[in-house]
Amino acid sequence: MVQSQTSYTMQAHFNLAAEYNQWMNNNLYQLVSQLDEDTFTQQKGAFFGSIAGTLNHIMVADIIWLTRFKAHPTGFSSLNGMTDFPSPKALSSILFADFSSLHQARKKLDNVIIDMCQQIRDIDLVTRLSYHNTKGHAFNKKWGFVLQHFFNHQTHHRGQVTTLLSQMEIDCGITDLLMITPDET
Repeated sequence: MVQSQTSYTMQAHFNLAAEYNQWMNNNLYQLVSQLDEDTFTQQKGAFFGSIAGTLNHIMVADIIWLTRFKAHPTGFSSLNGMTDFPSPKALSSILFADFSSLHQARKKLDNVIIDMCQQIRDIDLVTRLSYHNTKGHAFNKKWGFVLQHFFNHQTHHRGQVTTLLSQMEIDCGITDLLMITPDET
């Protein structure tokens, strides 16, 4: 949990985002673990078809972004293990067809994200990140804005999974960031 601080920092913000990501993934994957294989892979009309497709897409995008983040001038040591993950060929790639493998990879990747955020310094957030998107277009953006997009993307697609689960009458519980935001004393 993020420590209560007398001053708000962007590092605290991104640490909280990383912890929220892990917390929500733990909750979501616990619910999805109760589904049978057919339900997990059944086409539901989501952006990436099924729950399996959507969870794989989040993993794909996270791997793509974290691999790009390795090029950040700071060179976050926490990202050295990104070579342990498969290299996605497309945004719709199914990196892990079975739930168990996907779940294990998700847990490992969430720890990488937490470790990276703990290494952030304010100067890192205003440093430019140069990268090419999956279509080959070049971009130069402040890394802090790109990192915010990274976390927003996860939240967006997890929302799609919670909608699919809700349509199956599976209660996802409270998903608000405020649940893990520390109280100030």
